[in-house]
Amino acid sequence: MCYEVADRIVDVMSTATGAPNASAAPAPSAAPAPLSTPATTAADAATPASPGTGGGFARRSRALGWRLRFAVLSLIWGFSFLFIKVGTQGFAPLQVTLGRVTFGALVLMVILLVKRERLPRSARTWGHLAVAAFFLNALPFSLFAYSELTIPSTLAGICNATSPLWGMVLSVVALSEDRPTRRRVAGLGIGFLGVLTVLGAWQGFAGTDLTGTAMALGASLSYPIGWIYVRRTLAGTSHSHLAMSSTQLLLAAAQLAVVTPLFTTAPTGLPLVPLLAVFALGALGTGFAFLLQYGLVAEVGPTTAQMVTYFVPVIATAAGVALLDENLSWNTPLGALIILAGAALTQSRPRPSTAPSPTTIPSSAAQRR
Repeated sequence: MCYEVADRIVDVMSTATGAPNASAAPAPSAAPAPLSTPATTAADAATPASPGTGGGFARRSRALGWRLRFAVLSLIWGFSFLFIKVGTQGFAPLQVTLGRVTFGALVLMVILLVKRERLPRSARTWGHLAVAAFFLNALPFSLFAYSELTIPSTLAGICNATSPLWGMVLSVVALSEDRPTRRRVAGLGIGFLGVLTVLGAWQGFAGTDLTGTAMALGASLSYPIGWIYVRRTLAGTSHSHLAMSSTQLLLAAAQLAVVTPLFTTAPTGLPLVPLLAVFALGALGTGFAFLLQYGLVAEVGPTTAQMVTYFVPVIATAAGVALLDENLSWNTPLGALIILAGAALTQSRPRPSTAPSPTTIPSSAAQRR
C-alpha cells in the first residue's frame, strides 16, 4: 500500500530505479510511482490530429482509458484497508501480511516469466532490496494489520495519507539537496493539524486507541524511510522495475515466513471470506495495482499518477462506513481533508515565471552558469 505516495516519494523511486516508484516495491498506500513518459506519448499529445486520420478519437480513447485505470487503482488501494480489516477477522495480523506479500509476489512472478525477464543476480542488490522489503513491505503492512485490530479501517486509511508529510520531514534531514520552502513547511504544519483533528486532540483523544493509531502512523512513516534508503543505495541500477519489485516482494515474503511462525499459531481453519480478503489484498492491492500504477506513470507521468494518493482515504472511509458499519464522527472527514490539503501543499512547487523581467539573465547565460 503504498503505500502508498506523493511527488517527493515518486522522485525518490524514479531516481533509484529509473522506473516507477513501484519499481522497488509496489505499495498501497502509499506509495505512491515514477517513470519517464515515453517520447511517443509526449509527441502524440503535442501533435494535432490530421483531418480524417482518427487521431482525435484515438486521443479521446486513450484519455478515457487512463482515467478508467486511475479510478480502478484508487478503488483497489482504497479498499485495501477494508480487506485488511476483514482478513484480521480470520487470521493473525502477521498471517494476513504474509499472505498479502505472497500473493502479490506470485502475480509479479507470473508477469516476469511471461516477459522472460530475470531477477537481479548481484548479492549487493539483493541485500539492499532486503532492507527495502522490510521498510516498504514487511513492516508497514504488518503495522497496518495490527493497527486495525483496535482502530477502524477508515482511520487507518486516513493515517496512510500522512506519508507525504513524513516524507518531507525525512527528505530534508536525509537528502541534502532537498531544502524546505515556506510553502512546504506550511503544508507540513497544516497536515499535522489535520492529524490532531482526526484524533480529537481537544477532547483528550477520547475514544481513540492511541496504540493502534500510532502503529498506523508508524506504517506511514516507514514508506519514506524505505524510499530514501532505496535512493541512496540503488540509484542507477540497470534492472527493470518488474525484476526489482518481484525480488523485493519475494524477500518480504521470506522475512515474514521466518517471523510469522514464531509469533503466531497456525490457524485452525481457512475461513472463506477472510481468505478471499487476503487474496484480494495481495493479488489486487499489491500485485495487479503495481501494474496499473506503472502503466499510468508511463502514459500520463508521475505528477498526474500520484494524485491517486488523495482519493485513497476518501474511498477507504466510504468503504468502511458503508460495508463495515464503522462510525464516523464529524472530525474524521474534516481532519482527513486538512491532512490532504497539507500533503498537497508539501508537494506543490511554485510555477516558474514565464514573463522576462529587465533584470533577467538571458537563458543561454543562465544555462552556462
